[in-house]
Amino acid sequence: MSGVMKRMGMIFRAKANKALDRAEDPRETLDYSYQKQLELLQKVRRGVADVATSRKRLELQLNQLQSQSAKLEDQGRKALALGREDLAREALSRRAALQQQVSDLEVQHQTLQGEEEKLTLAAQRLQAKVDAFRTKKETIKATYTAAQAQTRIAESFSGISEEMSDVGLAIQRAEDKTAQLQARAGAIDELLASGALDDQSGLAKDDIQAELDRLSGGTDVELELQRMKAELAGGPSAQQQAIEGGGAATPQDRTQQQSHPRFEK
Repeated sequence: MSGVMKRMGMIFRAKANKALDRAEDPRETLDYSYQKQLELLQKVRRGVADVATSRKRLELQLNQLQSQSAKLEDQGRKALALGREDLAREALSRRAALQQQVSDLEVQHQTLQGEEEKLTLAAQRLQAKVDAFRTKKETIKATYTAAQAQTRIAESFSGISEEMSDVGLAIQRAEDKTAQLQARAGAIDELLASGALDDQSGLAKDDIQAELDRLSGGTDVELELQRMKAELAGGPSAQQQAIEGGGAATPQDRTQQQSHPRFEK
């Protein structure tokens, strides 16, 4: 059971990977990666701004403490000048406490300044990488789009694309059906002519009647030709004779005229 589950899991992952590969568009993936890099760059810049803000706040505190220290020193001098050594000692004690705070703040200020410089350098490097990635991304996207267009054109010319394959199959099916209908129509005509099939409409003729109609049609043509020659040769009298002669002709005469036609000059 464990082996079956592992196999099912492997098959599922393989099919999912194949489906994702078909659905993946490299251009969308590149745009997404570029967007993530921009977000990272924005975070780094925000970090630089936060560190710079903290450094500036420390500088303001240092300035205030240094001003207070200078003020206490001046008060101590004035107290000594007035003979108040106790006041001078108190002022110097407070100044010493402020100096310790100033020393601690200066250490923090140097630390923040170092962090700010590191973050600034990292932001500059990241900005350069993002710019280079953007240029490469656009180049890859343009190349991919051109290759995709070339592939589609080549597939269309070669007929292996899905759309052209469907069109080719439709044309092939239409040609096959047309050939099948033509063969069926030809076969039915041959069967009707041979008498193997009966024409239920009554319009078809057998071979004997068809031959008689052909002979009769040929005789009528010969008579019409004789009449026209008589008109050209003898005028109205010859035309009348040709008509009378044609009207008195028997079927046997027509057959003989067809076999041995006489032409007047």
